[in-house]
Amino acid sequence: MTARTDRIDELLRQEIGGLLSRDVKDPRIGFATVTRVETTADLAHARVWVSVIGSPAERTETVRALEHAMPFVRHELGSRLRLRRIPNLHIRLDETAEQGTRVLHLLDELEHGRTPASEPPQGETLPTPVTRRPQDGDAEPEPEVSAEDPDAASAVPPATPVNRAARRSHTRGSTGTRPTNRTAGSRRPGR
Repeated sequence: MTARTDRIDELLRQEIGGLLSRDVKDPRIGFATVTRVETTADLAHARVWVSVIGSPAERTETVRALEHAMPFVRHELGSRLRLRRIPNLHIRLDETAEQGTRVLHLLDELEHGRTPASEPPQGETLPTPVTRRPQDGDAEPEPEVSAEDPDAASAVPPATPVNRAARRSHTRGSTGTRPTNRTAGSRRPGR
């Protein structure tokens, strides 16, 4: 991959995603997100990776609807982008979200001491957030300080006030004037 094809891939990803969300009015296209685009070196073909939320049947139907919409999308790209050649667009289903969900599910089962199932659960397409339980070896959590708790206020050291006059006299010397390396009659050059 060159820097030019990387830029074209990103531009195509943004434009195709925008066209699918704004201009394509097919009800079969549900929750589809363009995750990446990979063009060939000669810009003749491009794989459009799409992540789809839904059951396997809904994903298959959405991919079919997207393939049907690609000639329209390609035509619109031709009028919007200044490229010599708009590639033929080929839809591919991106299953990284499902794989991530499967990994999270396996980790959750291992954490609870269960033997993971060999087959992934059917119909699960998005990771479900789980709360992390404290483990042996974790650092102790910081105690939360409440403004209503009078003992908590004494636990936090007070901020030290800044004495500006003391700081000024320290930097200027004992006479209160700025230190200088010039003699009484000398001037800086250029003044």
